[in-house]
Amino acid sequence: MTTTSTPAPKKDKKFQGVVVINRESCKGCAFCVEFCPLGALELEKEYNAKGYHPPYLAKPELCNGCDMCGLFCPDFSIYGYREKLEQAA
Repeated sequence: MTTTSTPAPKKDKKFQGVVVINRESCKGCAFCVEFCPLGALELEKEYNAKGYHPPYLAKPELCNGCDMCGLFCPDFSIYGYREKLEQAA
């Protein structure tokens, strides 16, 4: 007996994730990048004033605002939150 799976229907997003980064207080540990469950963050190629590579939101469409990045940041340099999307009429 074989079963075929059909893909789940695409849900309309009711919110989007937003990430706030304080580039200058970041020490480039990359915990936020490593622990992002959706892989939305990457480290910049440029340096901050301290000589570290801070993170940036490389894939904003993947971010759900879970704040795992903020929970793992030892310097409180990043946090995420959810912003409600306006629904089209």
